[in-house]
Amino acid sequence: MRVTFVTPPVLQGRRPAERTAGCTHVVYQAPNTYELTVAAVLEEAGHEVRCRDFVYDGLRAADFERWLAADDSEVYLIWAVNLSIGNDLEAVKIILRLRPQARTVLMGPGPTHFTELCLIDDRISVVRGEPELTVAALLAAFQAGAGAQDVAGVSWLCDGKPTHNAARPLVTDLDALPLPARHFIAGRSYHNPKLKSDHYTTAFTSRNCPYRCIYCVPSSLTFAREIEYRRQHGRKPPVAKRSVESVDREMAQIRAMGYDAVGFMDDNFIWDEERTLALCEVMSRHGLMWGCQARVDAITRPIAQALARSGCRYVDLGVESFNDEILAYIKKGVTSRQIYDAIALLKQYGVPVKLNILIGCSPLETPHTIRHTLREAKRLRVSQVMFNIVSPFPGTEYYDLCRRNGWISTGDYVPTDVQRHSILNLPHLTARQMERALFRSNLSYFLSPGWVVRQLRQFTSWAQFGHALRALRLKLFG
Repeated sequence: MRVTFVTPPVLQGRRPAERTAGCTHVVYQAPNTYELTVAAVLEEAGHEVRCRDFVYDGLRAADFERWLAADDSEVYLIWAVNLSIGNDLEAVKIILRLRPQARTVLMGPGPTHFTELCLIDDRISVVRGEPELTVAALLAAFQAGAGAQDVAGVSWLCDGKPTHNAARPLVTDLDALPLPARHFIAGRSYHNPKLKSDHYTTAFTSRNCPYRCIYCVPSSLTFAREIEYRRQHGRKPPVAKRSVESVDREMAQIRAMGYDAVGFMDDNFIWDEERTLALCEVMSRHGLMWGCQARVDAITRPIAQALARSGCRYVDLGVESFNDEILAYIKKGVTSRQIYDAIALLKQYGVPVKLNILIGCSPLETPHTIRHTLREAKRLRVSQVMFNIVSPFPGTEYYDLCRRNGWISTGDYVPTDVQRHSILNLPHLTARQMERALFRSNLSYFLSPGWVVRQLRQFTSWAQFGHALRALRLKLFG
């Protein structure tokens, strides 16, 4: 079948949603490795696959309509996140109007959670949870002249009523999936300010995280996986990991395609010393700059040394707060002492550290605890800090807590940009106070002379500086 993956243009609001982490608007664009993996699966199945990213190309609604009117795809596939769901449904309405014979498939965490909201026509199918095998099975059914009725993991309209097929079992062997179809993004240039490269891509080595942080929403693929699994089993899904050999093959392919920098999107990259040291050896062998996300209690001396030797240019540490009462309340499973120790180890071996701080992650948060966290972040002189405001994402313990206590100002969850807005009024913090704290923390940190000087020393070209400056402007001012 002729199938096209579509990233629609901005049809609502001013800025596009970011679709890999999935909870902010775009600050810097990144390739959607999750979508490219589905594309690779469909290519293996013999379909004629295309990809159109109207956001990357800077195109608008009129361009989208002109393209659709001339296109001949039989199926359009859209990877949607919570923040993009309204925009994507507007795009679906345009597809229904201009391509009435085509089918549309929605996948990702947005359709997995807002399933019935997405079923506005019987030409639409929603793929819940992990999409790769479900999308392949759905297209095989379409090709055979059947509908979605026998495809596990799909929701659809039957006689105008939403119908939810049984869940599909999780993908247990990630090595069996093909490598992402990066040839669809050949010629595009993506930039990650933390890696200072003009040839950047993303990858993953595992799915999900077993820890119990009450607020946590993982990356967009694993969030969809988690939402669907929790519905069936009432708990987080098990972690799935790729073999080191599989990652090695992908890094060789990435290097051969001309990339020199990789951002790993794993919810948690560092699981144990043996696997981490082996992955570091892979990255060293291929000469790639890279970065990852990790828990502070996973940072040991051998791991810090291996990260330094292997070209790791950042480790994102989920810190959230330096207050031990707050850390205990949110079930982070670490103490402030462990945070300080991990930062010290990484800095000792020259591994740049990025701290992720979450304003309002506990009802214990106050203006005083926020100021304390900001002071500590500045005092530690790490490479980067990202300040976000907590959002009560459905499926999390924090969502249940906020609903039960009436802290959600909109009555129930609505998608918001966690780098900009709050929908919570907590016992000691209003939404407005959190938004002001976020803005002031960003200004105080990113415009401090020390941070500016440290960053300027790392740029190797004016182009890199320009990309980083644009990302900073979007972060601060939208």
